[in-house]
Amino acid sequence: MIFDLIRKRNGNWKDDTLSGLTVALALVPEAIAFSFIAGVGPLVGLWAAVFMGLITSAFGGRPGMISGSTGAIAIVVAVVVRVGNEHGMAMGVQDLGIQYLFAVIMVAGLIQILFGVLRLGRFIRLVPHPVMMGFVNGLAIVILIGQFGFFKAPLMEDGVAVIENGRKVMTWMDQGKIMVMGTLALLTMAIIHFLPKLTNAVPSILVAILVVGGISYSGVVDTKTISDVLYEGWDSRELSASLPVLSLPMDIPWQKEGVLFLIIGTAFSAAMVGIIESLMTLQLIDDMTETRGFGNRECLAQGGANFLSGIFGGMGGCAMIGQSLINIKSGGRGRWSGIVAALTLALFILIGADLIVEIPVAALVGVMFMVVIGTFEWSTLKTWGKVPFHDIFVIVAVTLITVFLHNLALAVLTGVVLSALVFAWESAKHVRLRRDDSHDGVRIYNLQGVLYFGSVREFSERLVPSNDPDEVIIDFKEARVADFSSLEALNALTERYKTAGKRIRLRHLSPSCAKMIDSASALVSVEMADDDPHYEPANF
Repeated sequence: MIFDLIRKRNGNWKDDTLSGLTVALALVPEAIAFSFIAGVGPLVGLWAAVFMGLITSAFGGRPGMISGSTGAIAIVVAVVVRVGNEHGMAMGVQDLGIQYLFAVIMVAGLIQILFGVLRLGRFIRLVPHPVMMGFVNGLAIVILIGQFGFFKAPLMEDGVAVIENGRKVMTWMDQGKIMVMGTLALLTMAIIHFLPKLTNAVPSILVAILVVGGISYSGVVDTKTISDVLYEGWDSRELSASLPVLSLPMDIPWQKEGVLFLIIGTAFSAAMVGIIESLMTLQLIDDMTETRGFGNRECLAQGGANFLSGIFGGMGGCAMIGQSLINIKSGGRGRWSGIVAALTLALFILIGADLIVEIPVAALVGVMFMVVIGTFEWSTLKTWGKVPFHDIFVIVAVTLITVFLHNLALAVLTGVVLSALVFAWESAKHVRLRRDDSHDGVRIYNLQGVLYFGSVREFSERLVPSNDPDEVIIDFKEARVADFSSLEALNALTERYKTAGKRIRLRHLSPSCAKMIDSASALVSVEMADDDPHYEPANF
């Protein structure tokens, strides 16, 4: 990757601690921004980041990976918050939407725990490399686009912010302020890039945030800070310090038509989005660090973290690719880095809020720009004309769905389905039937390849009873039966030959194929050759 953003090295306590502090600073503005996307207050997102980060770092399947409140989950749950508030207005119950949110997050957590118990995390191995490339490219573009929102400010009329649909209307800041923010972001990027060439004693990202923060705090320049971000989505520039409290959803009208379906359906969507994003991020970190995480354990930890987050007033979340890359870049490799990040964020909320809200947004934007550069798979640009077109199509499709629909689960599932269809189509071309007539009036067809739903049509069309003698044998020495479609095709073929007064038999079936046919004997009628020996064919 460009700029050698990720260095493969072993972590230590010092690196993990400093990296955790860096990640904590980067978590604040995103957690606040995602809270506003979900339609809840900033503390809901911040405490979610604490619970998600702490539990998954301590018990998850990928040391060094950072979890927190994410935009993907925020987009999914925003609907239930809105609908819940509408139901609350009709019932005279204030802020019912947030109770809907907590119920969704708790149910989503239970679904993720079940996913881990059933050991379904291993299915991430089925994700093809083109899908992975499209996923990280799309996510990099989404992160990049998201940063430009920080260059906007509320539209003001007569000193009052313009409100539409319950939110402040945002417009681009004046040119001077954009130039200041852009310059500070470039300074941040320069420090991150060049400082490691001088020393690796401290994370370059932490130094960059502190340097740019010092410039802003000294009053040398006037630039946008986290307090301004708070004002844009909320009505206050301050962040109140408060502990999380038990937030059981007691007022939800479960008997109301559609409520149960809404909550369970949204919870399932949130659970799947969280699992897919987390497992994809896990696989990406595995590749970068040349180590191996454990998907099922991560599912259990993510589920437990979401369940507790919902109970104690958090909006839930999943793995964060941006913050995970910041952690890896800063030297964080062990569980301690994520634990430090979560605990530091909790301290920020409780005793350091006044200081944190003064961090310039430009420094964090610069950090995320570097994350984008490190996340994007630049090798994708070299694939054009050098890999099959269908692989390029999958990469582009997954990237576009991620960017325009912001639905990571749909993007990955679409990519997997497209890849599977392409595989089925290409595999169907590799089934060959070779005729052998040197056996005293018995015609033998030697089959090569895998007989399955994609290849049975071509296979069946090449066998015509009127063109064959009375005795026909299909030799499976170099082939195998894969599914029920192939069994049904063999059954139909047997019936066609029987109707024509001829006999067709199968030979050299492997024990597994013979067992499959025997198990389906009540559904299909296929005759084996009398001299069929015990034979184990080559694997396909």
